[in-house]
Amino acid sequence: MRMNPLIQFMKQVQGKINSSVYASLQGQSSPQHVAFLRQLEKELKVEESLTVPLNDLNVVVFDLETTGFFPEQGNQILSIGAVKVKGGEVQHEETFYSLAHCTGELSPEIKELTRIEESELVNAPQLSKVLVDFYDFARGHVLVAHHASHEKKFLQHYNWKLFRSQFKHRIVDTSFLLKIAEPNVNLVRLEDCCEHCNVPVIDRHHALGDAKMTAELWSVYVARVQKLGIKNLREVYERLSR
Repeated sequence: MRMNPLIQFMKQVQGKINSSVYASLQGQSSPQHVAFLRQLEKELKVEESLTVPLNDLNVVVFDLETTGFFPEQGNQILSIGAVKVKGGEVQHEETFYSLAHCTGELSPEIKELTRIEESELVNAPQLSKVLVDFYDFARGHVLVAHHASHEKKFLQHYNWKLFRSQFKHRIVDTSFLLKIAEPNVNLVRLEDCCEHCNVPVIDRHHALGDAKMTAELWSVYVARVQKLGIKNLREVYERLSR
């Protein structure tokens, strides 16, 4: 029997799963899933990705489009886009994209930026399903995002709100590699980083478009930090801590 992808994903989450998670999932998961969670509490292990050579590291590069910057103030996730990268090679055919059901009107600024209209969100899947599908797609991979604090904040908030589950999956920020490879280059915006690396800027502020550009950026900088002798994520973090 195939397990719920959210439950499988939680194998990669640090920390103890408490009884409140079981109560939260009772209404939306089968008894088998709840039993699996109870067993998981005894067996929980964290996937060790820090020592995997960068050439062998499988990552999912992703992006969120949202209604604003503050989920705790009610800002919502509009869409999630992602693409897989194996080692430093972007897997262009292995992508994920979904809109998420969103209530309320979008601001004119958000509609202009994302080119998403309220009418597209009315029949979109509920965010809980979109997140489960995304975690299924990302299962077994390290997550990567560009200036990842935005994505991490939203995933932490909605994982707790929807599943009563702490989100502690490692998200590697592309800016980590940029700081190591080019410490004197001060670039922040995704489009500026892409132009600096001759990565075409296509479908900016579309979740999948941004994920694809970030994946190309990741590929460029994985190659550059390896030329500096950095072999894995542990050495990335060690270099940043100096």
